[in-house]
Amino acid sequence: MLTEERHQAILDLLQQQDVVKMKALCRLLDASESTIRRDLQLLEEQGLVTRIHGGAKRLNKLQVELGQIEKTSKNVHEKNEIAKFAASKIQLGCVIYLDAGTTTQAIIPYLTPEMNLTVVTNGVDTASLLADHHIQTYLLGGRVKNKTKAMVGAGALETLLQFQFNQAILGTNGVDQYSGLTTPDPEEATLKRFAIQQANQTMVLADHTKFDAVSFSKFAELTQVQLITDQLSPALRQTYQTHTDLQEVL
Repeated sequence: MLTEERHQAILDLLQQQDVVKMKALCRLLDASESTIRRDLQLLEEQGLVTRIHGGAKRLNKLQVELGQIEKTSKNVHEKNEIAKFAASKIQLGCVIYLDAGTTTQAIIPYLTPEMNLTVVTNGVDTASLLADHHIQTYLLGGRVKNKTKAMVGAGALETLLQFQFNQAILGTNGVDQYSGLTTPDPEEATLKRFAIQQANQTMVLADHTKFDAVSFSKFAELTQVQLITDQLSPALRQTYQTHTDLQEVL
């Protein structure tokens, strides 16, 4: 088999599965380990794969952050089911950190004044909705991001560090078994990271489209949180059940 044919075969295989093992490639392509190792090195240098120990993984393209209006119209049913389940895990009288974002916002209709909650958030729209539902709310200080209406920066972090939480409820742009939990904005990643540190327990809400996706800035390992999602394919379920506390709600 020609070098170009092997390279294309490797790329085709990585379109079907996230990771390929060196031994499997040697067997499928009838080539030696040294040949496959050189192939993977060349493909990595071309920016087409990422080499890992014993093989290679599909190269995930970094996501571009959508605006709040664009996010609101995506996967509405799945987000509502995820949010409904997450709301059922909130105990009465708790102090909650509720991340900015459309999936976390979907929890708000399931919260009532009788739950006696105190909610801290960095979402301007989130704070407004919480107030509409008569939930005691604190909004972090700092700079407002035009695109997502999230408070970020030193002021937001300084405010956040004044609080301790029973639970943190976060969104994420990417869930990946190797890269962990990621988001496009490093400032938002910093807030998420410290919210996890300040909380006794963290739930991350992510519909199935966020899995096997990577954004620019990492904020947590999968093992640090409970992941709540809608429904994964059998392959994704098998992969992520071994890496984190995973709860499917559909």
